[in-house]
Amino acid sequence: MSWLKRIFGMEKPQNAQVNPSPQVPQAATSTATQSIPPERLGLNGEYDQSGLAKRVALAFDQDAQLNSIDSLWVAQTAGTVVLKGKVPNQEVLNKMRSVAQNVHGTTSVDTAQVTIG
Repeated sequence: MSWLKRIFGMEKPQNAQVNPSPQVPQAATSTATQSIPPERLGLNGEYDQSGLAKRVALAFDQDAQLNSIDSLWVAQTAGTVVLKGKVPNQEVLNKMRSVAQNVHGTTSVDTAQVTIG
């Protein structure tokens, strides 16, 4: 089961991207441009309260070494990606931290709630 399906109950949307360009609302003008904070950027560039966590989950789905891990959860607190659960070894955790850190909007990765073994 994919990360997106397991954590967020959703299939991967068409054209979903780990680092999409923000969508500019049609009502925005040059004097009143609204910007989406990087941690709230959704899979298709739309505003999404859990956008960063969803994009990290998508990045994990796209990595052959990580797409089968099913004992870990992804959440976010502002720009911090929070990983919770269990991983088989330190190498996998390091890889997950690296992948999460490379998703636009990530300011830090919290692995305090991850156990190894």
